Amino acid sequence: MLVSTVEQIRQMEIRGAGRIARAAAGALADHATVVQSTELNDFVGEMEQAANLLVATRPTAVSLPNAVHLVMAGVQTARTLEEARSGIIASASQFITSSEQAVQRIASIGARHIRDGDVVMTHCNSEAALACILEAHRQGKEIEVYATEVRPRNQGLVTIRTLNDAGIRTSYIVDSAVRSFINEVDLVLVGADAISVNGAVVNKIGTAQMALAAHEARVNLVVAAETYKFAPLTILGNLIEIEERPAEEVLTASIASTLPHVRVRNPAFDVTPADYVDLIITEEGAIPPEMAYIIIRDHLGWSIEQFDRPAHGADQKE
Repeated sequence: MLVSTVEQIRQMEIRGAGRIARAAAGALADHATVVQSTELNDFVGEMEQAANLLVATRPTAVSLPNAVHLVMAGVQTARTLEEARSGIIASASQFITSSEQAVQRIASIGARHIRDGDVVMTHCNSEAALACILEAHRQGKEIEVYATEVRPRNQGLVTIRTLNDAGIRTSYIVDSAVRSFINEVDLVLVGADAISVNGAVVNKIGTAQMALAAHEARVNLVVAAETYKFAPLTILGNLIEIEERPAEEVLTASIASTLPHVRVRNPAFDVTPADYVDLIITEEGAIPPEMAYIIIRDHLGWSIEQFDRPAHGADQKE
């Protein structure tokens, strides 16, 4: 289970920050049941190795280390092996349940920000953002959606299938057409893979360009994100590492071999400055981006002592 989950996350068979976090929590719980160690220290060591393996799969989505941290929080203070094992299983179950409930709560809050008759633009396949749109539709609001293709892995196809199945009128556009259609839009609603202490939002590549177009057109941009997507290490100035995916996602190896002087750059995420974000909707309520620190301090359970570690990922500015 652990190895297969690691590969599924790494190969993007499991997509979306929330789904990745829940999958990691479930994998840790399953791994705790099969570890053969008979000594507490050995068990803790094996579980920490498993946790590190999961965290390393997708460096940008902070929901992953946050989920792992929450599941593993009590293992160091456990007095017996069985206490450690049962604690991990219970914590994983609690996290998965609270994560699912968070999406439902975000949907309820987010739907209030979508008016009857609104045209909404969205990007990628955000579980939380889609939940807001689906809830607004369920409430009987007549809405229309512009959804992007999301190159190079075309996650937009998953989004438009979901919208189509719900009976929501949807226009499917290439990523580069965002500026062409932004003036037809009333609201931009996206998800997040990470949110820094200053309110900057890390999301699928192309989000920052959409935010810039929305800002220019004076269209509000709202981010839907669970509290565990906020990045605690940014309190100390650590930057969120931007994952760069394989070149083969953009050019096939056969084509690339004919272009010896061409280097493919394929960042999976970009950073939207807080100045371009009007509101962040969490399960704890809707907040302005400058309140991101409150979420990290009050809802993630991280203490400042846990931040005393080297920074990683320093090729991006917030």
